[in-house]
Amino acid sequence: MEKREAEEIRKTKETEIRVRINLDGEGKSSLNTSFPFWNHMLTQFALHGLFDLEIEGRGDVEVDFHHLVEDLGICMGKAVKKALGERRGISRYGFSLVPMDEALVQVVVDISGRPYLSFTPPWREKEFELAEGFFRAFSTHAGITLHIHVLSGESVHHILEALFKAFGLSLSRAVQEEPRRKKKIPSSKGGLE
Repeated sequence: MEKREAEEIRKTKETEIRVRINLDGEGKSSLNTSFPFWNHMLTQFALHGLFDLEIEGRGDVEVDFHHLVEDLGICMGKAVKKALGERRGISRYGFSLVPMDEALVQVVVDISGRPYLSFTPPWREKEFELAEGFFRAFSTHAGITLHIHVLSGESVHHILEALFKAFGLSLSRAVQEEPRRKKKIPSSKGGLE
């Protein structure tokens, strides 16, 4: 089996980020984003998705976390897209429903080549706006359809943690190689673009 890993580097006036991901990892992570809460969320993504993830990132967080979080989504999306290559033999779809105490989140992924995000947070909150920006950037640059639905929850932390766990699980299932496909692209069109 070919190694499915990639690195993406992004430098702007607002951020400097390096992401390395191994889609066939063990859930190991080494994260330094200069945003401890986001390190915690991305640790959940890597651990539950069994992705090996390394991130070094810094940004103008004294202004806002938005630039850093969005650029992390861009880099992670591009790295996943690179690691998948032609997407031959993958399952393509992934689904998970994850609870965390009172929170319940559903995430559905289609590695379709068509970026689309549907995100339904339970209320407007700064943390949910950051998450939406991250997932929109990830979806756009990975070329995936992503549906995220918060079914219940009261704690923003619990909702976001369930969300990142569910995202890791769903993406892991979607990128899994399906031996019965015999390395064929999972599309009646013959391509996923």
